[in-house]
This record gives sequence, structure tokens and C-alpha cells, in this order.
Amino acid sequence: MTGVPRPTRPDRLELGEGIRDADGRLVLVDLLGGRLLTAPDDPAAPLRTLTRLPCALGAVAPVAGHPDHWIAAAGTGVCLLTPDGTPHWLARPEGHGMRMNDATADPAGRFWAGSMSYDGEENAGSLYRVDPDGTVHRVLGGVTIPNGPAFTPDGRHMYLADSARGLVRRYPVDLATGALGSPEEFVRVEDGSPDGMTVDVEGAVWIAVWGTGTVRRHLPDGSLDHTVRLPARRPAGVCLQGHTLHITSAHLGLEDPGPDDGALFSTRVAVPGLPAAPYRPEFPLPEPL
Repeated sequence: MTGVPRPTRPDRLELGEGIRDADGRLVLVDLLGGRLLTAPDDPAAPLRTLTRLPCALGAVAPVAGHPDHWIAAAGTGVCLLTPDGTPHWLARPEGHGMRMNDATADPAGRFWAGSMSYDGEENAGSLYRVDPDGTVHRVLGGVTIPNGPAFTPDGRHMYLADSARGLVRRYPVDLATGALGSPEEFVRVEDGSPDGMTVDVEGAVWIAVWGTGTVRRHLPDGSLDHTVRLPARRPAGVCLQGHTLHITSAHLGLEDPGPDDGALFSTRVAVPGLPAAPYRPEFPLPEPL
């Protein structure tokens, strides 16, 4: 079903996360370093820094109709990034000792972002929803390390991992309002921590499992369909760019990192994915400074 994952860049990232296919351009973050990166078309070329923030950068989504603008989960909140890299904050709801983590936009144009404490304090994290009018709502609490989120192609369900609990839940989503229904357990991981996720066109969920050197494809009923193995212990983020599966990894916390820990990997898969959904603002965007 897949080829053998291979490192595609010379870079080795401390905490590679938030990888997305943004209208054909591959973007990702080195989270703790606050760097937004893009991968040039030449697979041997190093990653290129688009901007660097003075705070943690969890993930971004493109902004519909505005090339080189991004909405970002960063620092203690959510901001818009103009092409010159200037952050324009929509809200900073988190306090000292907290940071934003993974984030994505849904097919309806809303942006969803999780938060966690730097020390992994139990139940300290939250999930926020940014509506098209720019308002930021806290929709879930009591999460320890939120990852994903990921949405089905029709936007009717959201998958959210709590990595510290080894649990992925599935939530119904009201398409009109973004309200979440009651969750159900989708997958429980016993041998590692579910991290970044993406959903392919068949509705199967690809999950990077931190600590195991694997990415796993689960069918919509939760059953394990396929496992991709790679020579890095801490896969962290995944995205599908057509039939190519891209995987980020980390060397964070490893006393003896191997040559491929922190690498970006790619491999061919049978079932394609879709480009990252954009955030669709219904308000004027800030101008670059």
C-alpha cells in the first residue's frame, strides 16, 4: 500500500509539527523555535523559513483569498500573520506556563486550536474555535495535550487526540454553528502517544504515534488498516499531498538522537488526501506594516 518512507530534506527539527498542504505548498513548523517553514519543490533542498516568531508556533492554516497570510496558533493565543510575518492577535486567552499546540481549519472555514501547559500538567489544556467573524471561543477544557484536530472531508466530524491519555475521540460537528456533539472513543493507543492526524478521501485517519516510529491508518470504524514504519522514534505530524504522505518528526528530549530523528519523511500511498482547508474570514484583514 505504501513505499518506504525516506528523509527528503537535510534539516533535522527539534519539534517538527503542523505540516500542511497549503494549495500545493508544503508548510510546517519547528514548534518551540517559533519557525514557520516551507519545503521547496526540490526534495534535496533545505527547508526555507517564512517567518520566525518570538514564541512557540503550534500550527497555521492558510487564509482564503489572501496569499501569504496565515492564521496561527502561537504563544498563548491565536493571531493572523501578514506576509511580512507580523502577528496581529485575535485573542490570547492562555496564561503563564501555557502555550498553543496543534491547530487546523475545518471545511466550513473555522479555525480550531488546542492549548497545553509547558510541563504537561494534567487537564490544563483547552480547545478553541475561531469563527469567521474573528471571535475566539473556548469549546473544550480538561485536555492535557491536544493534538490533531482533524476533520472528515464533509466537516461533520472532528477527531481530537489527547496525547497524554493515548486517546483519540470523534466529535459530531454542527456544520452551521461549529458546535460539538457528544464524543465517542475512536482509538486508544497503548504503546505510544497519538500526535498529529489527517483524514484521507475515504475518511480513514492517519495518526502519527509519538514514541513508536510509526504512522497508522485507521478506518472510520476505528480498526487498524495499515502501519507505516520509519527510522525516527518520534513522528509528530502528518499530511497528505495528493498520493504523497509527509511525516514530520522530532529529536526533542532524545539523549542519543539517531541520524533521522527530526527529519521530514515522504512516501507514496494508495489513497490521496485533500489540501488543507483555509480559514475564511468575514472581516478586513490587517495590512502588512
